[in-house]
Amino acid sequence: MENGGGHLEAKIETLLNVEKQMRQAGDVVGTRKAVTDILQLCFDAGAWKTLNDQIVLISKRRGQLKQAVQAMVQQAMQYIDQTPDLDTKVELIKTLNNVSAGKIYVEIERARLIKKLAKIKEEQGLIAEAAELMQEIAVETFGAMAKTEKIAFILEQVRLCLDREDYVRAQILSRKISPRVFEADTSKEKKKPKEGESIVEEPPADIPSLLELKQIYYQLMIRYYVHSNDYLEICRCYKSIYEIPSVKEDPALWIPVLRKICWYLVLSPHDPMQSSLLNSTLEDRNLSEIPYFKSLLKQLVTMEVIQWTALWDTFKEEFESEKTRFGGSLGEKATEDLKLRVIEHNILVVSKYYSRITLKRLADLLCLTTQEAEKHLSDMVVSKALVAKIDRPMGVVCFQVAKDSNDILNTWASNLEKLLDLVEKSCHQIHKETMVHKAAVLKV
Repeated sequence: MENGGGHLEAKIETLLNVEKQMRQAGDVVGTRKAVTDILQLCFDAGAWKTLNDQIVLISKRRGQLKQAVQAMVQQAMQYIDQTPDLDTKVELIKTLNNVSAGKIYVEIERARLIKKLAKIKEEQGLIAEAAELMQEIAVETFGAMAKTEKIAFILEQVRLCLDREDYVRAQILSRKISPRVFEADTSKEKKKPKEGESIVEEPPADIPSLLELKQIYYQLMIRYYVHSNDYLEICRCYKSIYEIPSVKEDPALWIPVLRKICWYLVLSPHDPMQSSLLNSTLEDRNLSEIPYFKSLLKQLVTMEVIQWTALWDTFKEEFESEKTRFGGSLGEKATEDLKLRVIEHNILVVSKYYSRITLKRLADLLCLTTQEAEKHLSDMVVSKALVAKIDRPMGVVCFQVAKDSNDILNTWASNLEKLLDLVEKSCHQIHKETMVHKAAVLKV
């Protein structure tokens, strides 16, 4: 390379003069060819430093055509994977990144360059640097980028944020993707762009399909919700994965997912959404393949008190085997939450059958001490899961809904109206009987 250095420079100088003439004449095709020929010369000679210098030089030439810069960046990107070592590769990526910064016509190329550079940083163990690099790019504003490539890029941003435990930024980035985007019908033929519309580029071959991206999205969201122990949202994520055709058609894939749906349903606090999911899961025919879980969900739907010890003895082994798949951080917390959900279910059952009950009797039904029963009952009242009042001196719990003055007056007015109707009917009956009796006396 050293011996041919002067020869290479002479050739480049000749082509630069050609490029200048073409550029000044406004010849797009000629300028583009001259630029790409210069890069090809450098590449063939293995002169990587010269290649970087020429890229910077060409991009800064006065009145440089957009098409020439675009062609140059696209041409140089093909050389990235053919660099002799990592340092040369990083240097070329950084050069192309600096050249394409702030230029809308090469924004997609810049996004791909940043992604490559972030991957290198991640492989070196620099997760924070990789995440910061990726956050610089707002691909959601790129009109010409394919939808799947945009989603894949944002998901990569979310993954890196989760890897560096930046959960707040991960949530913000994840909101850039609407779950409805995965429901789009990909089978429809693509419409030809109308005149004036921006042409959307085809995504690179390594970008996953929309359904594969859907699975990646929900797996990342599960990682986020596991951090905050939001069982219901985790359950909904697994439900969405369960609905993916490729998963639903393979029992080896859907059985583990359905097991997780069941466990997270059981661990979710009682509310209308949880109740709706519980009933829809029970109606699923596939649940008969895992009868253990069907009986577990049925116990939650049935308005009967569940004995914690009996339930734990039955499902302990299943729960322990699943615990490792929940994620290490859940461990004992999941066991505590399961017991708490059983207590909450039992309190709701008691509130359905009793209008008033002593605290002692409530504690006996829940297999708890009086203090524990009172605490759990108070927590449920605070979270508005049920309405109850505790008379602590008397030790009595009242589950009746407190009525305001308007409700009391309306009830009283309604009762008074019923009473007057009854009096009127009674008077009418007495009058009728009297008339019949008088008629019988006159006949005699």
